[in-house]
Amino acid sequence: MAALPKVDKIWMDGALVDWDKAQVHVLTHALHYGSGVFEGIRCYETPDGPAVFRLTEHMERLVRSAKMMRMASPYTVEQLVTATLELIAVNGLKECYIRPVIMRGYGVMGLDPLPAPIEAFIAVWPWGSYLGEDALKNGVDAGISSWRQRSINATPPQIKATGNYINSSFARMEANDHGYAEAILLNETGYVCEGTGENIFVVRDEIIVTPPVSDGILDGLTRDTIISLAQDMEMDIVEDHLTRTDLYIADEIFFTGTAAEVVPIKSVDHREIGAPGPMTKALQEAYFKVVRGQDKEYDYWLERV
Repeated sequence: MAALPKVDKIWMDGALVDWDKAQVHVLTHALHYGSGVFEGIRCYETPDGPAVFRLTEHMERLVRSAKMMRMASPYTVEQLVTATLELIAVNGLKECYIRPVIMRGYGVMGLDPLPAPIEAFIAVWPWGSYLGEDALKNGVDAGISSWRQRSINATPPQIKATGNYINSSFARMEANDHGYAEAILLNETGYVCEGTGENIFVVRDEIIVTPPVSDGILDGLTRDTIISLAQDMEMDIVEDHLTRTDLYIADEIFFTGTAAEVVPIKSVDHREIGAPGPMTKALQEAYFKVVRGQDKEYDYWLERV
């Protein structure tokens, strides 16, 4: 895999730091215990210049995650939003991926995280669709993982914590070993949960179904966007439990996520699915019009650089 493309500056605790000098101590608490929270956000080129999609809502979720981890964010949502827009401008980017992190820093060691100082940084860089451009057009093969979704009473999925994604890494490595582009995780009770970094939607008989948050999924902002678009397009969409066999007999399935965007699934466990299906294509097209500033009805979701 190619290294991340470098840009000029990273924002670290209020200062703009050169990319190669943006460093933390090797004894940083988050490095040893996963005591950090993060977001994934995208900036898109629009007819009115670069714009970040649902930036404030992402930063609100970041601060909520920090609160659930008993980390008082050292910066307000407004300060984080302003810093992000300034950082994109300083780096001269028209489109980019945005990674803000709030974490426990250097100063103490041990499982009690509370004495550790709290630090924050924001990085931006050019990054194409997570699963690739071909995946957006033609879909991906996915497989049910042997790894279950992390329990809501162990490491709660509603906290977008760095340590939570060890589970996703296990599932992704297994999927790749089996020849799949992505994994689908079940929860502890056996219901369909989500991908390793994406929410999932299933279409059957022109009804769209996505698992409820109570099944242990991340309450994704791209997921919320697709639900809103589907409702506005007068599509039938519900939140309900899904079993793995619901995937096998689906007419359409797709992933959603900031990094992945809207990706059709063309097979699950070697069961072929029609991909991309008409409802998936319609929602994907609508989504890209919104994030690229081509649908003024949803302009309130865009924050211009």
